[in-house]
Amino acid sequence: MSNKSAQQLISRASRLFSRINDRAELAAWRERRAILWAAAGVAALGILTVLELFARRYGEPGPITTQLNGLVFAPKPGPLYGGLALTMVVLTWRQRFIAAGVAVGIDVTLFAVRWALDARMDDDHYFGTGALWVMLGCAVIAVTRRTGAERVLLLKGVGLGLLLVAARKTGDTWLLITAKSRPTVLDQYVATADQALGNPSWLMGRIVRATSPVGTHLLDLVYAQLAVAAIVVALYQLRNVAAERRFPRHHLVRTFLVIGLLGPGIYMLFPMVGPVFAYGPGASGTGGVHWAVADLWPDTPPPIDTPRPMLYDGITPRNCMPSLHTAWATAIFIHSRKGPRLLRFAGTFWLIATLTATLGFGYHYGADLVAGVVFALMIETALRSHERGWDRTGVRLVLHSAGVFAALLLSYRFLPMEMARIPWLFGPLLIAAMTSVIYGYVRTTRLWEPATAPTLRPEPQPEPV
Repeated sequence: MSNKSAQQLISRASRLFSRINDRAELAAWRERRAILWAAAGVAALGILTVLELFARRYGEPGPITTQLNGLVFAPKPGPLYGGLALTMVVLTWRQRFIAAGVAVGIDVTLFAVRWALDARMDDDHYFGTGALWVMLGCAVIAVTRRTGAERVLLLKGVGLGLLLVAARKTGDTWLLITAKSRPTVLDQYVATADQALGNPSWLMGRIVRATSPVGTHLLDLVYAQLAVAAIVVALYQLRNVAAERRFPRHHLVRTFLVIGLLGPGIYMLFPMVGPVFAYGPGASGTGGVHWAVADLWPDTPPPIDTPRPMLYDGITPRNCMPSLHTAWATAIFIHSRKGPRLLRFAGTFWLIATLTATLGFGYHYGADLVAGVVFALMIETALRSHERGWDRTGVRLVLHSAGVFAALLLSYRFLPMEMARIPWLFGPLLIAAMTSVIYGYVRTTRLWEPATAPTLRPEPQPEPV
């Protein structure tokens, strides 16, 4: 055998072994991915079960019961059709029209039946059951009529939609648990520390009241429909899933869900109700002046007194620290940056309007908003680092943002009097700490972006003779 023939044989053998190794690695990667998805599913089911048991302990239905009731009875308000919209990103346009038509048809039929039977429908909310039935139907079709990658893709779409719906039910249960298990709140500490920022909630509360009713209605709409804005941005990011038959590596829904999953844990560590409750008459049918320190918000800034934990009612959620509305609005702003101009403008508007509403309605202190921004950037950095592979810059930024977040909570709890007495020092320090996280995120993510080579202009060619 000649040397040339031997080299060709060796080359073919090496290519064959390379293909075998690639296939083995692909199979191992798919196996690890399947195990990870199975573990995530088991963990999610475990969390829902624990929350169901806690809610039952306090005499209220949990997320599982609420979800099952929504299959038959009039569902409570929630992003049911938003979840269906996320599920439909994996469908063709024909399948989308069929799914939407079936969902609306089911809701119209059930509404007619409930109306004929004079069934009770809470909160004047009549629709949503059809969307839930269609999502479950898509799951059944994926298991019985799809195979391989198509089955996985459809199940991912269904899981994404159901996760959005379950997140709302889980959040309601978390808020109930915070109110029942944390009888005392720490509002006096943060209100005192907020003196370093100039009591922005009091200032914004007077501004919003001066713009009533137009400004109040607009801000209330923005504050209540934050999930709608998130769905719009997510649908733009997932617009090519049906054509490419795969999800992008990172998108807004992931950040949104993780913020909602981890945030209530901080509520339990740092329970607060907000200035309109702790220093005002309350809102949304809870609270009252008899529970407040004094009726001060928004006209009279709180005095600088030694703070202490205070008892509050067992109904109002302890959902202030950090401000998750601020964290979610920050995530929407970040993920809208790569969209068209209209989407970028909407993301900016939603962030500004959400910050104004959280302060102007008295739901949060300025310190909550600072913590919410840092919290959002910490989670966004961790998720992006996980998807692209952890490196030194990602680890450093996650540790930095986590350290800043922990320092904020500790300073609010143990240094409020010092912050109130030396506002010229601690106010700029709070803003500088938040700015350092923002700067680190912008700088790091720019390094992660793929470099685009500049377009070379063609050199002039000599004319043919």
